[in-house]
Amino acid sequence: MALKYIDEFRDGNLARTLLAKLKTRCSGQSPMRFMEICGTHTVAIFRSGLRPLLPATVELISGPGCPVCVTAAEDIDKAIWFASQPNTIVATFGDLLRVPGSRTSLAQQRAQGADVRMVYSATDAVTLAQENPDKEVVFIGIGFETTAPTVAAAVTIADRQGIENFSVFSVHKLLPPAMETLLSSRDLQLDGFLCPGHVTTVIGAKAYEDVAARYRMPCVVTGFEPLDILHGLWMLVQQRLSGEARVDVQYRRGVSWKGNTAAQRLLAQVFRSANAVWRGLGAIAHSGLAFREEWARFDATRRFAVPMLSVREDPACRCGDVLRGTLAPPQCPLFRRVCTPQNPKGPCMVSSEGTCGAYFKYAYDGPNLDLEERY
Repeated sequence: MALKYIDEFRDGNLARTLLAKLKTRCSGQSPMRFMEICGTHTVAIFRSGLRPLLPATVELISGPGCPVCVTAAEDIDKAIWFASQPNTIVATFGDLLRVPGSRTSLAQQRAQGADVRMVYSATDAVTLAQENPDKEVVFIGIGFETTAPTVAAAVTIADRQGIENFSVFSVHKLLPPAMETLLSSRDLQLDGFLCPGHVTTVIGAKAYEDVAARYRMPCVVTGFEPLDILHGLWMLVQQRLSGEARVDVQYRRGVSWKGNTAAQRLLAQVFRSANAVWRGLGAIAHSGLAFREEWARFDATRRFAVPMLSVREDPACRCGDVLRGTLAPPQCPLFRRVCTPQNPKGPCMVSSEGTCGAYFKYAYDGPNLDLEERY
């Protein structure tokens, strides 16, 4: 049975046609470097074996598109600190459990008796608070604009139901400010962005207008199937070679220009933009989300007296450089030698959207298969 919006984007013949057009258009041109800033794109690119099929003049760079990976080491340590508090349940998405902090991880804390629970949504954490009225439930709010509105919704639910033992440690991140930080770096030269489909369903393609205009940077919002990505690259190449710089939407079946205005309103109701620290990128103005004053009672950092923590990172781990796009995972001295999915030294190897994990799982597992064999 054919699956709408999936099978038609995995057509091997169409893929070969697009690749042939790309190779013809790029023949004799200078190298072009495009960054995908979505972890789901990174995994999709590796899983479908697209990289070695592209023209030699088209290079793909993986960026800071994994929300768990870009969470600062200090914030990981704070999440672990919450788990050490008495009568406290820490609720988190699964990817965060095994991310190493300075001395331990949430998974290790759980093994030692801490009450750390994996949930699938922020509303699951609200339910935990209802079911455990004698305990404080802290939800670790990690994610980009895709998941942040669902956390805002959970907060409003807790408010309506009068749940007083629920709070959120907000370490959400906003992508457009990070894109500007990348473009301001002297270490990285880019020719365009493959913009994230999931995030853009919420914020709308208009969110990248300033980036495209100010930095003369082509931007294309792309879906996640192989033909989505190839079509998005074709659109980027066309822009770059014609000297244009605008925001195009390839992923029209999921993304509009204005985005999900209801989700945007909900987000703005509960949160405000705030400065945030990103792993690998440092402090970026207005790139995080903090509670508005009228919702501050749900802010875990206000409910608990969080101490100043002494953060310690493994100096050999190059996850920050990988997130900036200035280093490929195999160039890290720990990659595959010490750092593996079973023994991760950094979040880029832990997360299902991490670049190191994608390299480990897909880039070295046997020969590249033809697209028609894969699908």
